[in-house]
Amino acid sequence: MSRPEVLVHRDGDLLAAAVAARLITALVDAQRVRGVASLVLTGGRTGTAVLERLRGASARDAVDWSRVDVYWGDERFLPAGHPDRNETQARAAFLDHVPVSRVHAVEPSDGRFGDDPDAAAAAYAAVLDPMPEFDVFLLGVGEEGHTASLFPSSPAVLERERTAVAVRDCPKPPPTRVSLTLPAIRRAREVWLMTTGEAKAEAVAAALAGASEVDIPAAGATGTGRTLWLLDTAAAADL
Repeated sequence: MSRPEVLVHRDGDLLAAAVAARLITALVDAQRVRGVASLVLTGGRTGTAVLERLRGASARDAVDWSRVDVYWGDERFLPAGHPDRNETQARAAFLDHVPVSRVHAVEPSDGRFGDDPDAAAAAYAAVLDPMPEFDVFLLGVGEEGHTASLFPSSPAVLERERTAVAVRDCPKPPPTRVSLTLPAIRRAREVWLMTTGEAKAEAVAAALAGASEVDIPAAGATGTGRTLWLLDTAAAADL
C-alpha cells in the first residue's frame, strides 16, 4: 500500500489537462515495460473532462490504443446507450475517437442478464478473473467521501472477497449500480483520485487525515505503487 501524494491545480480545467498529460505518459511507460497497458475509467464531470482533454492532446497517439485494456470502476445500471451510463459518456468523449478495441464494459440493464445487477456484477467479476494489476485506476470522490459506487457504511464498502458487486439504494441517482470493490481497487499499480470544488474539501481532508474507509470510502482507495490525490484549490482548501 502506497502513501498518498497530493497535487493541487488552480482549477478544474487545469486539473483535467494535467491528468490527461500524466495519463499519456503513464500508459506509454506501461507499454514500454509490459507491451500492453490497462486503464480503469471513472464517470462524473471530472472524469469526462479528462477524457475530452485526452482526445484533444497532441501526444495522445504516443499511446498504442489497440494495446490498452479499458475497464470501469463503476457503472450506472441503465439500458445500453443511456446518456447517464459512464460507458456512453466515455465513448462520446474519447473512446469512439481512437482505435481502442479492448473495451470491457459492464452489462447494461437491457443486456444479457436483463434487469439483474447481481448477475451483471458477477459477469464483470469473471472478466476480471484473474484479477489484473491495473496500470492506472481513475476515481472520483463525492461530497460524502464515496468513490466508485462505494458509499459510506454500505455493504459494498465492507466487501472483502468479491471484486465487483451490485449496489442498490445509492443515496444519489441512479439508485442501482455495479461497482468494483476496495480489494479490486487496491490491485492497481497507481490509483488517482480526482476531485474539484469546495463541497469536496471536508471529505478530502478527512480521507487524507486517516479516516476509516467505512466512513470515507475514498480513504481506502490506494495503489500498490502510487496513490495520487489530484485536486483543485477549492477541494484542497481544508488541507
